Amino acid sequence: MNLSVIILAAGQGTRMKSSLPKVMHRIAGIPMLEHVYRRSLELGADDIHVVYGHGGEHLRETCSDFDVDWVLQQAQLGTAHAVQQASPKINSESTVLVLYGDVPLIKTETLRALIEKVSDNNIALLTVDLDEPAGYGRIVRDNGKVISIVEHKDASEDQRQIKEVNTGILAMRAGYLNECLSKIDNNNSQGEYYLTDIIALAVADGNAVFTAQPENSYEVEGVNDRKQLARLERIHQCEMVEKIMLQGVTVADPARVDIRGEIKIGKDSFIDINTIFEGNVEIGCNVVIGAGCVISNCKIGDGCNIKPYSVVESAVIEKNVDVGPFARLRPGTHLLDNSKVGNFVEIKNTFLGEGSKVSHLSYLGDSEIGRDVNIGAGTITCNYDGANKHKTIIKDGAFIGSDTQLVAPVTIGKDATIGAGSTITKDTDDDSLTLSRTVQKTIKGWQRPTKKK
Repeated sequence: MNLSVIILAAGQGTRMKSSLPKVMHRIAGIPMLEHVYRRSLELGADDIHVVYGHGGEHLRETCSDFDVDWVLQQAQLGTAHAVQQASPKINSESTVLVLYGDVPLIKTETLRALIEKVSDNNIALLTVDLDEPAGYGRIVRDNGKVISIVEHKDASEDQRQIKEVNTGILAMRAGYLNECLSKIDNNNSQGEYYLTDIIALAVADGNAVFTAQPENSYEVEGVNDRKQLARLERIHQCEMVEKIMLQGVTVADPARVDIRGEIKIGKDSFIDINTIFEGNVEIGCNVVIGAGCVISNCKIGDGCNIKPYSVVESAVIEKNVDVGPFARLRPGTHLLDNSKVGNFVEIKNTFLGEGSKVSHLSYLGDSEIGRDVNIGAGTITCNYDGANKHKTIIKDGAFIGSDTQLVAPVTIGKDATIGAGSTITKDTDDDSLTLSRTVQKTIKGWQRPTKKK
């Protein structure tokens, strides 16, 4: 059975109060539309059609890597009209699944159950039971069979007591979908073509309307304003954090962790409050992530301790490494086993060898540092000459005194020592002491400048 997915994403979303198309607003760091697109891929869809309108060029540019057929709905004339823009392109023997770009938390399992209902039938509808169904179209049944959808404003008092409501998500045989779309009119107060009219048409044609339901009602919640966006964000975050907790990870407060991407984390690790994970993050066992850390696109090995308020981006950290607090690891950083990066240290595009330490207040950029090297406080590699980057190499066992400037390109020899306060512009020998200081002198009676009145 071929599966075609139509994602409706043309709405302006005026209640969002935004210049962005509504479906571009993000949950867990990615646009709502991308959440729905990913579910379509997980279902194994043969073709995916995105019907867009408001802000279309920005939408297509942002989602340029999507493997979809972009379909412009020039005028927004209702949901049936939107589906009609894409449906003629679909093989009549396919099953069509209609989704919404502003309903981001729908689960693959829920959609798969809905699609299976169409295997021997023409139409299946996703419904949900709500304790407070006001405003939703009610599913009216007779002897258990769906006979119509009645909008809230048109429902009788008895019908308003019905808890089962329409979600708008449906699956149909493509040939029958096109047949029904050709019969829908806009003879209503809004002058629009409604997809829900298909249900009455199907019943009138003698077709049974089969239904499926999600496990949780939030799966079918749409986003119309930023309050709803924030609510679904929290729900989604709690779900993701619960998954890693079930894998053996302790989380200090699940409500104060954000996962904006994919995370793999080993057992007996600990995540403190107000931490953010972005992109693809892989963390080993027995790792501690301190409060306020931001971890992006990183690999962190077993036994590491990332202390509070450290920012780690596109770095590789091997086993038993200490980082922070207040450290910044920038792209291209690679820290080997048992190394240490202390407070207020910034490292970029640097290889730090096994057992080496940069304990505080230093900057290392474009460097290759051997094993068991000690970098004193206030040391910097002067890697940029205003036009080009240059490399600093520090060999095994070297000791770099505090407040040293290493002007690249430069190589510090094995087991070499650099005296504190030195500016090093030339390579140094192995097993040597190098320093650059003037002779200390005292000028008695020297007067500091005074501020002119």
